Amino acid sequence: MATSLRRRGLALGALSLAGALTLSACGSSDSGDKGSGSGAAKTHTVKTAMGDVEVPVNPKRVVVLDTGELDSALTLGVQPVGGTHSASEDSFPSYLPASRTKNIKQVGEIANPNLETVASLKPDLILTSKVRDGERYEQLRAIAPTVMTESTGSAWKENFQLHAEALGKQAEAKKVVADYDAHVAKVTEAIGGKEKAAATEVNFVRFVEGADIRIYGKQNYIGSILADLGMGRPAITDKAKDGFSYDVSPEKIDLADADVVFTSTYGDPAKAGATKTMNGGLWKGLKASKDGKVFKVDDRLWIAGIGYTAADKILDEFQAKMTG
Repeated sequence: MATSLRRRGLALGALSLAGALTLSACGSSDSGDKGSGSGAAKTHTVKTAMGDVEVPVNPKRVVVLDTGELDSALTLGVQPVGGTHSASEDSFPSYLPASRTKNIKQVGEIANPNLETVASLKPDLILTSKVRDGERYEQLRAIAPTVMTESTGSAWKENFQLHAEALGKQAEAKKVVADYDAHVAKVTEAIGGKEKAAATEVNFVRFVEGADIRIYGKQNYIGSILADLGMGRPAITDKAKDGFSYDVSPEKIDLADADVVFTSTYGDPAKAGATKTMNGGLWKGLKASKDGKVFKVDDRLWIAGIGYTAADKILDEFQAKMTG
């Protein structure tokens, strides 16, 4: 009990100090300056899931609390000072250049950041989402202006635009989007064009340690990329709960049948049931299995990347596997 109280006291002390600094830094408007020197900091208003937030025009010390925010910052040329990692890993996603992530301070797990560590970095902007950190919003904004999107996943493109606005990188964002659209068109053509894409049904199956097997629907990150490519999707995807996933036991994995099946694993493959299921008769009986069209991919890229840098890598890998 004493240890808990002592930790709470330390946290509150750090947050109070950070809060005082934040209040002094965010008292200006779009065209206002903080203080009266030539180096005065300007702020502008960003509309977020938690209301209007005043953020620095050119934030220099950004902390990101999820993989989507990390991808957005690096895609836009911003080097975060701190970031979170997933519960199953102790590092940042390997699809991101190590040279860009090696100096980012770990601040805890996604949806469970260490607020004292965040405060110690003296950030001038925090990027996250309501679904991850809504319950910590008051504590986070006491440390620094905090920009939250409503959710993550399928809304990744809209979230990217909000991140770009908060980071003052709207011009860079336009180029990123244009390049992605051109990349999608190139890959679609490479795999046979729009008609062939629409006629080819693709499923994505994710094995999750401690949960049922997920047949991904259309309302998620990878679903949106497949939609951009114009790929066909099996009827089972329309049964996905909230459009996200249709969960099944290994005994019903035949429901995942499609022309092509991409698969990834979160956690230990044996504990997630991937090893046993994929060695079973039902899996081997899938059309995709018989045709050699089952492709294992990196979960941290295809499912957890949630950004344009990840999407470009997914597009390249998708083209290579579909045409290989």
